[in-house]
This record gives sequence, structure tokens and C-alpha cells, in this order.
Amino acid sequence: MLSFLSSITWNANPIIAELGPFTLRWYGLLFMSGFVVGTFILSHIYRSEKVSPRWVDVITIYMLLGTVLGARLGHVFFYDWAQYKDNLLDIFKIWQGGLASHGATIGIIFAVWLFSRNNKFDVLWTLDRIVLVVAVGGALIRLGNLMNSEIVGRPTDVPWAFVFPRDTEHLVQARPDQPVPAGSVLVQRQREADGSISVQTQPAGSAVAPGSEVAVPRHPTQIYESLFCVFLFVLLYSMWNRTKERTPRGQLFGLFVVLLFSFRFLVEFLKEEQVDFEKGMSLNMGQLLSIPLVFMGLYVLWRAGKDPQNPYGYAPRDLEPEEAKATASRS
Repeated sequence: MLSFLSSITWNANPIIAELGPFTLRWYGLLFMSGFVVGTFILSHIYRSEKVSPRWVDVITIYMLLGTVLGARLGHVFFYDWAQYKDNLLDIFKIWQGGLASHGATIGIIFAVWLFSRNNKFDVLWTLDRIVLVVAVGGALIRLGNLMNSEIVGRPTDVPWAFVFPRDTEHLVQARPDQPVPAGSVLVQRQREADGSISVQTQPAGSAVAPGSEVAVPRHPTQIYESLFCVFLFVLLYSMWNRTKERTPRGQLFGLFVVLLFSFRFLVEFLKEEQVDFEKGMSLNMGQLLSIPLVFMGLYVLWRAGKDPQNPYGYAPRDLEPEEAKATASRS
């Protein structure tokens, strides 16, 4: 029995504006907002630990490249190699979509390792701080998925269920001899002048016409994951704020990886399959990729702060000399 809310129809336009040949999308804006917000957070953290915030610009470049390349290659090799192996140039067409969060994770870890090696930072010290930024970015990216009406959940009758008329991959064929399910929306596909396919929602109570389909209430898994990333940020920031430069080396990174990918493993049970080959699998690709990351996080968490020679990690404490030099130049 559905509650009085029944469901929430989510029919947001993923496009903000079209400026000549350029299209501004919510997903791209939210994706880049994660890096913008992240620079403020990381600058605050670095200043609090007497590390010059000039390093933030440097690591942001590493992070941006690592995230985009890792996410793209993760999608290509983990989810869609059958399509790309005969069209290798399509790998570079990122604007057509196709990013994978597990690939982004691998790309970020590699980028942080490279940054740390090149600039004499301890890699786990850097990862412990960067996961705060990643949590914020993850929350915003999942909101971008929501704006795209993608990565939807399975059908449900929970009162906070969302109906996604724009998600044409998971529409259900309507039957004239049966009423439209409670909380669902009747839609009709139509071809636009440019050849693209759009959907037109029908008013409640409309008769089922030939070709009509139904968007049924589903779990808003994008919101579940976004809220969990917000929870991770609050948890990890509060932990860092208590200890700061005496944060056990690897503690925040290990805990982040364990919690994030344990949650990812569980929430995948509520999602629709992302690709055809996942149908019939007891565990989907997202779950299979999460398992080794959880074990890696557990190992790092178990070892956190236990190196007697390096319990807290290290970074160039170069803010004080910069401040002293700036003060001397003003006097």
C-alpha cells in the first residue's frame, strides 16, 4: 500500500542552456563544482597544518586529470570494451558520456601517488586529506546523475520513490487492458526534428494509446549515494579536525574506502543493471570492483599510524617560512 506521497515525478531537463555549438549541462557543472569547492576545503586543511595552499593548485591539476582519465578508462575497460575495441578513437569522446567511479578511484590514487612522489609529500598523508574533497565531489556527481535521470534504482513502493520519465532504458510497456500502476507516469516517445528521441508525459487518467509506455516508481539511488558522501565528509572532517597534523597515517583514507565501497556494494542491490552483460549475474560489475577496494581499505586502516618511524605522515611545512618572508617584505 503506497503512502499519500505515492511517488515523486522527476522530469528535470539535464541541459541548462545551449550557447551556439556549446551545451551547458547540469552534470558537467556539478562535476566541475566538486573541484572548485574542493580547492577551498583543501586550502583550509593545508593552512591549518602549516602547508602552503599553493600546493592546492598543483594537486588539483593532478586530481582533475586522474579523475577524468581514470573514470573514462574505467568505463571503457570495465563496462563497454566490446564497443570500444573496434572504435578506439571513440574513447576520447568523453562528451558522449561514459564515466565509471571505480576507474576514477584508481585514477585518483595514481594521481596522488605521482603528485606525492614529485613534490616530496607522503602519499598516505595526501590521501588522508584528499578523501575529504573526493567525498564532496562524489556527492555532487551523484546529483549530476540525478539531473541526467541515470543510474536509477529498481521499482519500489516506498513513499520517497522517484519516477524517471526521461530514463527511456527502463520504461515498461503499457497494456490497454490494465490500469497504469499507482504512482506511475504514462509516457509517449516522439522523434524530434534532429532525429533524437524524446518522451512526452501524459496527463493522469489518459487512455493508453498504441506505443505508450510507463515510468514506474523507483529507488532514487543517486540521492542515497549523494547523501552517504555527505555523511562521509562530515565524519571524516570531524575526525581530522580533532587531530589535524597528528592524524594517524592512513586512517582517513582507509576508513573512507571501506565505508564508501561497502555502501556501494549494498546499494547496487537496489539499482538496475547498467550494462547488458550484468543481467543474470549474482553480483554486478560495481559490486565485483568494490570488493578488492574494501579489502585494500581494511588493510590500510589496520596499519594506520603503526609505523613508529612515520606515524602521522609528512608534508612540506612551508607556510611559516612564506609568511615570515611576506612579513619581512612588508616591513
